[in-house]
Amino acid sequence: MNGVRVLVGTRKGGFILTSDARRKRWVVSGPHFAGWEIYHLKGSSIDPNRLYASQTSDWFGQVIQRSDDGGKTWAPVGNKFAYEGVPGTHQWYDGTQHPWEFKRVWYLEPSLSDLETVYAGVEDAALFRSSDGGQTWQEHAALRSAEGHLWQPGGGGMCLHTILQDPSDPGRIFIAISAAGAFRTDDGGQTWLPVNRGLQSRYELPDPNAEVGHCVHNLAMHPSRPGVLFMQKHWDVMCSDDAGASWHEISGNLPSDFGFPIAVHAHEPDTIYVVPIKSDSEHYPPEGKLRVYRSRSGGNEWEALTRGLPQRNCYVNVLRSAMTVDSLDPCGVYFGTTGGQVYASADSGDSWTPIVQNLPAVLSVEVQTLP
Repeated sequence: MNGVRVLVGTRKGGFILTSDARRKRWVVSGPHFAGWEIYHLKGSSIDPNRLYASQTSDWFGQVIQRSDDGGKTWAPVGNKFAYEGVPGTHQWYDGTQHPWEFKRVWYLEPSLSDLETVYAGVEDAALFRSSDGGQTWQEHAALRSAEGHLWQPGGGGMCLHTILQDPSDPGRIFIAISAAGAFRTDDGGQTWLPVNRGLQSRYELPDPNAEVGHCVHNLAMHPSRPGVLFMQKHWDVMCSDDAGASWHEISGNLPSDFGFPIAVHAHEPDTIYVVPIKSDSEHYPPEGKLRVYRSRSGGNEWEALTRGLPQRNCYVNVLRSAMTVDSLDPCGVYFGTTGGQVYASADSGDSWTPIVQNLPAVLSVEVQTLP
């Protein structure tokens, strides 16, 4: 019988939650790397035993950890990220040479086609690739030629926080940067294009046609339709039907179009999930009611999913990487909060159960389907 492994990164360590396909009872392992910020835990879709962790602290810096036994044991892998030019410097976005501040790895994305290849999105914004299981890393420096001089930090820093691979085209990758926007490569990273036409950032960008400088919070796609993208922006929930060449708003009847995560149902490409937050200054659910919103029509028409979620005096946040779905049937949906709860739904969002509580603030939630 299939099972699932939920990978949870928090402010003070990583946790691994496992269950069988019924997703009723959970075994909790952790904390792994206790006391460290675990910005992202991500597993390979090729080998479920291969896991990566982004381990960070203000004192010891950034470490990449790898497990080859499903998280039972871990070992640090190559943590030297190679840049163009002199080590410790970076060709800055305006073309001048300045010290380049490497703060942390926000996102790890194992390749869909090669077990030893993994991508890393970092702050300050850059994309790196390893072809030897994380031992050595090289920057995709061509990304900065996509109007990099116009990039700017968002509230969480200038981070490359989302990496999406097209399962039908190994050369096509989408990334998102706060606050620069979304970008696409069709040739494995040799060239990059901004893909933000149709986005509006009225308060930050007075030019309505500006294609770089937008604060994109997250991107999602369904593997059966990689040309259709969904976006949670700083304000607005958006959709693109042409691989990011143009965008239109699908916020519809949401109580707020501000939020961080967005996810797509594993078997229904038009079913999407968001968690609205009151505003960019009040990072908690509208009316203090924790609600996931689901659209079964690709947006515009949304329903509140509340069964099992607190509907009074709830002031937690759900961060950009803290929501995901599994591939079982019915589809499971998972999210974690800054209050340390991880909620799961084994019925596509109709009802929710806290599968673990009282963790440190949750930074990321990912899931693997196990054989």
